[in-house]
Amino acid sequence: MTTLAAREHVERLVRSVLTEHLAKAQVPVRSNGYKPNLVVNISARHCHLTQEHVDILYGKGHQLTPMRRLYQDTDFAANETVAVVGPRQRMIPGIRVLGPCRKFSQVELAFSDAISLGLDLPVRLSGDIEGTPGCLLVGPQGSLFLEQGVIRAERHVHMGPKDASHYGVQHLDRMDLIVEGPCPSVLRNLLVRTHPDWKLEVHIDTDEANACDLTHATRVELRRAV
Repeated sequence: MTTLAAREHVERLVRSVLTEHLAKAQVPVRSNGYKPNLVVNISARHCHLTQEHVDILYGKGHQLTPMRRLYQDTDFAANETVAVVGPRQRMIPGIRVLGPCRKFSQVELAFSDAISLGLDLPVRLSGDIEGTPGCLLVGPQGSLFLEQGVIRAERHVHMGPKDASHYGVQHLDRMDLIVEGPCPSVLRNLLVRTHPDWKLEVHIDTDEANACDLTHATRVELRRAV
């Protein structure tokens, strides 16, 4: 085989591999005409509480009171807030409680929040709190030490069944978020979470949103991770 023929052969192989790779990266086209409404929201620092911990922080029998509904109809931002105190005796006041109450208490912070409090936080899926750091929670009627449950929430996307079908993904699959605008970025490996009652919504924390200047983004797109 001549040098020219060998080069053409290699180029054909490269084009073939690239074509196959790009085809796998594309979102599958569905024939049912469904168009997803992609929403990307910033998940600011917040707290989830058990009813037992609500009783301690706000008084026996206290019920969380909705301030506003969140994008997911299952959740709301409560009027109640807590102060979070870390091992450096530094405090972040006014952390919003999200309702309704859960079976476990959990505080979700950004990386910069963790530095401020002196906490070394793992990136975890919400609810995966085994072995995570704790903190002191202070409310208007009492305080408690949370033994564990302070995390950096893993970036993720909520989906209903139609959305998952459109993108060709399943619960706990991975996707990439492409952000176009003044600071174009790709946030890789968002965790897919599915539920029959959920709407399509990406959650990233404040540090991630600032890094890609999400506020001024001109377009966002989800693709299956390759």
